[in-house]
Amino acid sequence: MPREFSRSERVGSEIQRDLAELIHTQLRDPRLGMVTVQEVRVARDFAVARVFFTSMGGTLEPAGAADVLNHAAGHLRHLLGRRMRMRTVPELRFEFDESVERGMRLSALIDEAVQSDSDKSG
Repeated sequence: MPREFSRSERVGSEIQRDLAELIHTQLRDPRLGMVTVQEVRVARDFAVARVFFTSMGGTLEPAGAADVLNHAAGHLRHLLGRRMRMRTVPELRFEFDESVERGMRLSALIDEAVQSDSDKSG
């Protein structure tokens, strides 16, 4: 029977869960606002983990928030190492996830088109 998830996907979901909690409890930077870890993609050799996040309510632009998180990546990796049972914890690389904003933009465009159609027909 084949496995449902690969080991890198299981490790990624565990990192996502632990990292979300650590960011919430350990990072005290008010410029970040509320950070949500959307997805973690771990390389097959477990050397690097790409962490996709969104941020709401902060004063920083997405690139600035990524810089702050990448600056704190070493500390977060150290804290992850204490929680996880792995020989080596992957290097964390934070990237802003634009899919949520893109989805909201597309939804607004669809709503606008529907409203325009109903105005023309009615």
